[in-house]
Amino acid sequence: MINRAKTATATNVGFTHEDFAKLLDKYDYHFSPGDIVAGTVFSIEPRGALIDIGAKTAAYIPIQEMSINRVDQPEEVLQNNETREFFILADENEEGQLTLSIRRIEYMRAWERVRQLQAEDATVRSLIFATNRGGALVRIEGLRGFIPGSHISTRKPKEELVGEELPLKFLEVDEDRNRLVLSHRRALVERKMNKLEVGEVVIGVVRGIKPYGAFIDIGGVSGLLHISEISHEHIETPHNVFNVNDEVKVMIIDLDAERGRISLSTKQLEAEPGDMVKDPQLVYAKAEEMAAKYREQLNAPPAVMEIPVAVVEGAVEEEEYEVPDAMEEAEVPVEIPAEEVVAEEVLEEATSEA
Repeated sequence: MINRAKTATATNVGFTHEDFAKLLDKYDYHFSPGDIVAGTVFSIEPRGALIDIGAKTAAYIPIQEMSINRVDQPEEVLQNNETREFFILADENEEGQLTLSIRRIEYMRAWERVRQLQAEDATVRSLIFATNRGGALVRIEGLRGFIPGSHISTRKPKEELVGEELPLKFLEVDEDRNRLVLSHRRALVERKMNKLEVGEVVIGVVRGIKPYGAFIDIGGVSGLLHISEISHEHIETPHNVFNVNDEVKVMIIDLDAERGRISLSTKQLEAEPGDMVKDPQLVYAKAEEMAAKYREQLNAPPAVMEIPVAVVEGAVEEEEYEVPDAMEEAEVPVEIPAEEVVAEEVLEEATSEA
């Protein structure tokens, strides 16, 4: 009788593995890709780390997801027992393990900072770390930025620019298309524009001649002397008036800081129509006198004077270019030992989603 009672009591208070699993499920949190969660590092592996985020199974962060920059050893970024934020990159694999990322959080914050800098119209400085056929590459807040060749204002060959620091302005910040495009030319023009005024006569050097006009170097920045602003007399081609390396006097007729463009004129300096074609030196000799008259007309209150702007579509040399992705692919391959329970196919899926 006593033995039967003991057996019944033991049966009634039994606690099976299924009961334990149900209890865990009751208190388990639900995690989804895209969530940002707090986690604690409890094991650093050769090519990654195991992270406790409160799930039933430890989550895993591969080494290439530890930073926006290249990481050779996990210890460069993480320490045991360290608690920090992690981005859930991939859903649970068949072992119930989540894949995490710090790199994604850094990219999100980098884009936010870059958008803020663009909104402030800030000038940033960055080292060129590589060049390609279309231009040069820099890093801004950890993102890879591209400077088109037409927006690099230097006479050096592109290959010699690696390691050089340049002031830059933002041309395009597009997280959805993964594009970050910058301009050295615009940064220089803005700085130069602070010292220039419309109606001012400046001395420059002809650096390039195109069918639509001549590009004039004025103190390190390029201005466009459009063919329609060379003379009141019709000109077939700028080559009829200028040669490359000619020193010229021109008047500034427009400063476009947003587009980084300076428009120039010699036509407004002509005392008589056609003087630039017949005798350019006469125009240069009277340049200040004619510019003073131009400024008087410009500032006269009753007069409504339309300022001719020598910038038309296609007037500034632009080339087609392919913009490299601002968010780079991870450089370090993931090699996960069999005992680490992150399935290879989950990482492949995470990479493709990235």
